[in-house]
Amino acid sequence: MKIFFISDIHGSLHYLKKAMENYEKEAADFIVILGDQLYHGARNDLPKGYNPRGVTELLNKYSEKIIAVRGNCDSEVDEMVLNFPIMSTYSTILYNGKRLFLTHGHIYGENNSPKLSNGDVLIYGHTHIPVAKKKDGIFIINPGSISLPKENNPNSYGILEDNAFKIKDLAGTTFMNINL
Repeated sequence: MKIFFISDIHGSLHYLKKAMENYEKEAADFIVILGDQLYHGARNDLPKGYNPRGVTELLNKYSEKIIAVRGNCDSEVDEMVLNFPIMSTYSTILYNGKRLFLTHGHIYGENNSPKLSNGDVLIYGHTHIPVAKKKDGIFIINPGSISLPKENNPNSYGILEDNAFKIKDLAGTTFMNINL
């Protein structure tokens, strides 16, 4: 199984289109969205191609393939227009015998980790900074942001396949990876 990860869309139809082109090229089975789907939030500038309605329409085309969690910029009204649930602060899935704890990062994150077992994987967004490392027996992964990257990082997404998590820029070039 191949899973495509994105976070922090913040209403940018421009960058979501680029990300979904990569989803199609990658031929992934599922899409995980780690929060902040439609709105830019009070701390962020408007991203290029800001169009929450267009983002809604595009995401809804993939609703059967999406697993999503709530970000700090998401609200109940967003779930009224999206055809998939987004209001859970976290989700867990099993992947090749590993528990993947999916969250946005504003509640749980690297510095406030939930109770995880050795070998589990914490995957979060929120910081807009890509991370792929192992700390105290837990894999810690952040695919970065597709629309508003920080600290001179590229716009990015993640791919999980064959126990390897790769973080790629929107040109599809891997710039960070970790084997689980």
